[in-house]
Amino acid sequence: MPLVPGFLHANGLEFGVLEAGPATGELVLIAHGFPDTAWSFLPVIEQLAAAGYRVVAPFMRGYLPTAMAPDGDYRLTTLARDLIALIDELGVSKAVVVGHDWGAVAAYTAAALRPDRVRAVVCAAIPHLRRFLLRPTPGQLVRSRYMLRFQWPDAESMLAREDFAALKALAQAWSPDADLSTTLNPVIAGFADRPRLSAALGYYRCLPRSIFGEGWSLCTALTAVPACVIHGGRDGCVSAEMFADQAHLFAAGVHQVCFENAGHFMQVEQPARFAETVLTYLRGLPR
Repeated sequence: MPLVPGFLHANGLEFGVLEAGPATGELVLIAHGFPDTAWSFLPVIEQLAAAGYRVVAPFMRGYLPTAMAPDGDYRLTTLARDLIALIDELGVSKAVVVGHDWGAVAAYTAAALRPDRVRAVVCAAIPHLRRFLLRPTPGQLVRSRYMLRFQWPDAESMLAREDFAALKALAQAWSPDADLSTTLNPVIAGFADRPRLSAALGYYRCLPRSIFGEGWSLCTALTAVPACVIHGGRDGCVSAEMFADQAHLFAAGVHQVCFENAGHFMQVEQPARFAETVLTYLRGLPR
């Protein structure tokens, strides 16, 4: 199936998207995380499209070629509304949402916000948000200290100096055995425009106000739609123990898969296995 780059208007922004697969196939949205773009999912997109799914992978708000939020709104509730609005724009009543990292955060939140519009979620590298927020292990608190560093006003300069050496080192620590050069090239090309880097950091900087009010209730709600959770056994960003003891948080059931020899970017390290895991899970969903 040919890959078709394009643009969609949703939730007040213009989104760049990669699309493949038959127009009549079941819609699968694929949402990327940080530091990443939709391009890292290319082999997964192609494999799902070849299996008959209509696959649309947006570049998340703020990431080239998608527009930046004019009001600086990168709250998780807004990311979730982006996904629901994309489903609307694509003309279907429901979709499966596959999310990695921040894309997984958006997928969980979209499922809590509009379970009537999300058929199922496949969340990679992030456990249920209640588990992540309320029961972090001591090791996870250490791993997550970069989030505090991203709050500092000079975080952009820190990440960008010496041809983004700090950003490359951070991503490599998260997937220690992976060759991430191809994955990071479009990220760094986008972040060379400093406001784009600030937009990506805006996800983290909006996190404190994201989890008050509606955001908190959505983060801590049981996931009401069927879910598959994939994580890497060598993930340097989110430790493997964070995915234990969370089945009770998935009201419609959860299927968990560990890629023992993969890190945070398992869709890059083992794309064929990642795609086959998604396909096997989707084929097993009740109609």
